Amino acid sequence: MSASLSLSLHTRARGIILLGPPGAGKGTQAGLLADHLGLEHISTGEILREEVRRETELGRRAREYMDRGELVPDELIIAMLRERLEGHGDDSEFGFILDGFPRTLAQAEALEGLDSVSIEKVLNIRLPEEEVIRRLSARRVCRGCGRNYNLLTSPPRSPGVCDSCGGELFQRDDDRPEVIRRRYRVYEEETAPVKEFYRRRGLLQEVDGARPIEEVFQEALRLLSGLSLNPRAEVLRKGKEKEKEKRGKGGVESSRLSRGII
Repeated sequence: MSASLSLSLHTRARGIILLGPPGAGKGTQAGLLADHLGLEHISTGEILREEVRRETELGRRAREYMDRGELVPDELIIAMLRERLEGHGDDSEFGFILDGFPRTLAQAEALEGLDSVSIEKVLNIRLPEEEVIRRLSARRVCRGCGRNYNLLTSPPRSPGVCDSCGGELFQRDDDRPEVIRRRYRVYEEETAPVKEFYRRRGLLQEVDGARPIEEVFQEALRLLSGLSLNPRAEVLRKGKEKEKEKRGKGGVESSRLSRGII
């Protein structure tokens, strides 16, 4: 999104959080909601990669942990997020959507401690363990060019063969059912306190992620109706529509929907 990310000293950025296990489609839904509501889509993973790529002070500190094979500490992630939310001018009409963060109770408490941020709603996209395994274990990668496939939503034209280069398709180790099952259970253990944290504050809403993407999107919109996250949302939407007309391409929503599970 081209809108600048910024806050005045006397206002708070208003946002929503999307939670959900791997394979629940958080990235897809966050993108759709951000486009429709005029919000900035913020992924802490993307922020981390960008800080490391730009070799900022925070990025260099994060790389030290990454090079040692360690998790980047919460305080560094929160510091990056704070800079992203607060570091660009004095635009007070700013709304955002957080994709998959916070994941731990410590992260949720740290986020709540940011005076410039107000979380208005938390949507938890539920997906049963077996459905997560079904979706993620269907992923395949080309050994030659690295192109990604999903046997359920975007299969190759010929089984086991890449459409682009003819290379062999394989399943990554972390896409094997036993690994996915372990990741799912770790996720559930980590996020149970986070969901309870927001439930006690009256912010948590549950969404059935096993339904088609469009149905999940419409349910999320219904749960978010009535929130004023970005006073300029209508202006931003009209601007995007004009950009789409100029490009002569399909809408952002339809293109994302056609890609399937993320």
